[in-house]
Amino acid sequence: MPFPPIQNWALITGTSSGFGVDYARQLAAQGKSLILAARSLEPMQALADELRAAHGVQVVVETIDLARPGVGAELKSRLDARGIVVDLLINNAGYGLFGDFLDQPLERTLDMLQLNMLSLTELTHVFADDMARRGGGRILLVSSIGAYQATPGYAAYSASKAYVLLFGEALHEELAARGVTVTVLSPGITATRFLAVSGQRPTLYQRLVMMRSDAVARIGLRALAAGRASIVPGWSNALTVFLNRLTPRIFERKLAGLLMQN
Repeated sequence: MPFPPIQNWALITGTSSGFGVDYARQLAAQGKSLILAARSLEPMQALADELRAAHGVQVVVETIDLARPGVGAELKSRLDARGIVVDLLINNAGYGLFGDFLDQPLERTLDMLQLNMLSLTELTHVFADDMARRGGGRILLVSSIGAYQATPGYAAYSASKAYVLLFGEALHEELAARGVTVTVLSPGITATRFLAVSGQRPTLYQRLVMMRSDAVARIGLRALAAGRASIVPGWSNALTVFLNRLTPRIFERKLAGLLMQN
């Protein structure tokens, strides 16, 4: 059934777990109608039922494999058919792979890069173009503290998140005059399923600096509302990024690799 074409819909990718769930809960509490998009139907359906009951908001569930070409146009077409106008895009879907680059199956690495960079780029282009035509909209891109440094053990992942960081900060400048705000959130290690999916056991360092996912999501949404270009949540993460600017790159990458060891 088509919904009224109102500009009060938030599209969140990667809403079957982790940050995506937190964004959905926090935006539903603000009265936003939501589109949940991920590959796993059951957790999204349960989340949608929870949010409808708790906040009385409209929630649409879109089961879709985001890690493939053409996903942006396909998802936009589905929403157009429902009469849904997206004014807030949370580009959250992504994952990491831990281990030496040559030890990872190439197809798995390419799948990660497709999701983390190319699909994110497609979704951003499709929905940002629509927002710019209407003269307003907001986009949050989820990067990582790994974007600021080469990280042995997460070589391809950190490189993909560096792309997201630079892409998003550039778009913040490009799209501002057209009424579209783009903000990049770069979390450090957070209490989500990231480590389990990546295949890494938490290190002592990671356990010490780990942040709660709901707190990180809240910081990202506040930064977006404030019109910031970029935000690194947590004092320890912000300090790490600051110190990286003062540290020789050879030392920076060796320390990053050391901190990733169990």
